[in-house]
Amino acid sequence: MIFAAETDRGLVRDINEDSYKIIEGSDGLPNLFVIADGMGGHSCGELASKTAVEYISGSALKGRLRSFLPLERCKPELVKLFEETNEAVYRKSLEVPSAVGMGTTLTMALIDEKAIAVAHVGDSRLYMLRAGKMEQLTTDHSYIEELVRQGSLTREEAENHPRKNIITRAIGCFPELKVDVTILKTEKDDIFLICTDGLTNMLGDSEIYNIIKDAEPNAACKSLIEAALGKGGEDNITVILIKC
Repeated sequence: MIFAAETDRGLVRDINEDSYKIIEGSDGLPNLFVIADGMGGHSCGELASKTAVEYISGSALKGRLRSFLPLERCKPELVKLFEETNEAVYRKSLEVPSAVGMGTTLTMALIDEKAIAVAHVGDSRLYMLRAGKMEQLTTDHSYIEELVRQGSLTREEAENHPRKNIITRAIGCFPELKVDVTILKTEKDDIFLICTDGLTNMLGDSEIYNIIKDAEPNAACKSLIEAALGKGGEDNITVILIKC
């Protein structure tokens, strides 16, 4: 398994409110990949995403990775970790007066030679490329996605809707949390992309697919960032690419 990551502030935002972390497993432990896209006034989005990623990486580095094995049955442990992370960000928002109401998306993947386990809240995304096809494994928790699912909007209408950035589920905003978990067997040559909406708001799925289908992770990550900047770079952009 080889992987790479890149992040960029973009061309509009003053600071980068995205955070990410990669922890390489050893001795049979899975690799951990996590991305968070913070939201909130001033620097609170940065604080929210950083707090979430640091909580997860801190837990992993304390030996928690083994508790997720086997990945095929790790859903309860993933949900528990996200609930703890939600509580950590929520507590932090109460400690800092200007941070009340801050929150963050959170998408995390655990991958070993047998399976991938994905936990997800918000509108950052995880894509899988397999056998020449690209599939979004996560569902956007957003106002617009709800309208698309209800049939009130077409997918094409949703692309440029003025309220597309309103998310309906986030880490740290409320004491209670609902977490999506997806677990699949991995196959040889699978490619996984985890990204914030700074990428997907600038590039369509076909553009993303054409960039990553044949490129090595390092080159693909750089090309994705460059392409998003070339389209305007209206938000922070973070990508992690994993090739089995």
